[in-house]
Amino acid sequence: MTSFAAVVDASAAATATTKRTAKVAALVALLRQLEPGEVAPVVGFLTGTPRQGRIGVGWATLSALDVATAAESTLTVGQIDDALTELASTSGAGSTSARASLLQRVFGRATDTEASFLYRLLVGELRQGALEGVMTDAVAKAAGVPIDAVRRAAMFSGDLGRAATVALTDGEEGLAAIGLTPLRPVQPMLAATSATVADALVATGPASVEWKLDGARIQVHRAGEDVRIFTRNLNDITDRLPQVVDAVRAFPADCFVLDGEAIGVDDDGRPHLFQDTMSRFGAEQTGVAVGLRAFFFDVLHADGDDLVTRPLAERLAVLDRVVGAARVPAIITDDVAVAEAFSAQALEQAHEGVMVKALESTYDAGRRGGSWRKVKPVRTLDLVVLAAEWGHGRRRGWLSNLHLGARGPDGSFVMVGKTFKGLTDQLLTWQTERFQQLAVSDDGFTVHIRPELVVEIALDGVQVSRRYPGGVALRFARVRAYRPDKDPADADTIETVQEMVSRR
Repeated sequence: MTSFAAVVDASAAATATTKRTAKVAALVALLRQLEPGEVAPVVGFLTGTPRQGRIGVGWATLSALDVATAAESTLTVGQIDDALTELASTSGAGSTSARASLLQRVFGRATDTEASFLYRLLVGELRQGALEGVMTDAVAKAAGVPIDAVRRAAMFSGDLGRAATVALTDGEEGLAAIGLTPLRPVQPMLAATSATVADALVATGPASVEWKLDGARIQVHRAGEDVRIFTRNLNDITDRLPQVVDAVRAFPADCFVLDGEAIGVDDDGRPHLFQDTMSRFGAEQTGVAVGLRAFFFDVLHADGDDLVTRPLAERLAVLDRVVGAARVPAIITDDVAVAEAFSAQALEQAHEGVMVKALESTYDAGRRGGSWRKVKPVRTLDLVVLAAEWGHGRRRGWLSNLHLGARGPDGSFVMVGKTFKGLTDQLLTWQTERFQQLAVSDDGFTVHIRPELVVEIALDGVQVSRRYPGGVALRFARVRAYRPDKDPADADTIETVQEMVSRR
C-alpha cells in the first residue's frame, strides 16, 4: 500500500519546479511504486480531477472543520480514495452531518501538508502543474511505452486514469487493445483559430468549409436500438434529448459514433439565441431540453469500421450516407472567394462563422490541431470565472463584477480582466447562488470561487496592460453566455489572449 504522503511529496516536487522534465521525473518516481489499484486514484489526485467526479464538498464545509492534524502520516492512497467515494455518494437527509463527520476523521489523521493538499483538491485549487499533458508524459515514461499509445488509449477510453493503469500493468499491447467502443464516449477533437477564411485555407489547403452552428457540442452513439448522447466533457445527457434519440434511431445504420451540435432552430431554420440554447442544455439542468435538434459534421465509427484514422474526405462520404439532411451545411473548396461567400451565408443565418477543415486530416480525438480552424468575425474567448464582486445600487445583493482568467501553462488561471456587462437579472440571480456554493473566500467585497465555471466573453480586442498578471487586458468585455458544456481545461490559454494584441 502506498502512503498518501508519497503523493503529497510528488505534488510538492512538481510544484517546486517550472521545468517540465523535472515535473515528469517526480511523477514517474511515484507511478512506478504504485499498486495497480492505486494508479487511477493517484492520477486523479495529481491532475486535480478525482475519479469520483464532483465530490460535493466546498469551502464553507471545510472552513467549518475544527480538527487538529496528525503529527505522523498514516493515511494510504486507498483510504483517501475510499473516503472520496463515500463523500461523493452521501446524499439526502442527514448527509451534511455525515460528510462533516467523515471529513473530521480523515483530516484528523492527516498531517499539515496532507491536509493542505486535501483541502486544495476538494475545493478545486490544486495547481502544481501536473496537468494531463504532463501526466500523460509521465505515464509513458514510467511504463516504458510510446506517449502516442497512452494518448490514444486515453482518448478512446475518455479516462487517463484507466489508460495509465493499463500502461503500467499490460504495457503497449494492453494500450493497443483499447479502441473506440460505441456507447463509450471519446474525447472530442478541438480546433485552432484563424482570423480570416483566407488565413485558414493557407493552413489547411483544400478543405471542408462548414457552418459553425451557434449551439452545444454533442457526441452521439448508437448500437442497435441503444442510443447515448454525451456533452463535449463526456457527461451523459441522453435522457434530456429524446427528440435527438428518435431522430438518430431513424438513420440508415445500426452502429455509429457521430460528432455534432445540438441547437434550437425556428421553422425557417434560423437558430435560437445562443443563451437560450445553453439555458436548456446546461449540465446542471434537469428534465427534457425541449426544441433542440442535432446536426452532424463528422463520423468516428460506422457499422464496425473505425474511421478516426481515415482522411476527413472519406469520413464525410460516410457521414452523408448515415445522417442525410442532418448534416451541417458544408462545401469542399480551396477558393478563398467561394469560402468567404459561404461564410457570409452562415452569418446571414445568425450562425457564428465557419469551420475550415483540411480534407486530409484525421480525427485527433482530444487534441487541438492546426488542421481544423474556426473563423468567427465576432471575437470571443472562453474564460474561467475566478471571483466576483458584490454589486452596488440596483445590483446590491447580487454578485456582479466578474474576475476573468485564461488558462496558464501550469494549470493555473491568469487574470485578464473584469466585466459586469451582458448580465441579465436572471443570470445575476443564478450566478449569485452558484458562486456562493463554489466560494473559497469572501471578504465582504469580493467572493473568490473554485475555477470551475467557463463563460464565453465577447470583446472588442485586447490591449497591453500592467494591471493584470498576464500583461494584457480585455477591451469592452461582455458576457455572452455561460458554457456548462465546457470544462476549465477547455478555456482559452493566456498565450491565445496575448496573441490577440497584434490583431487589433
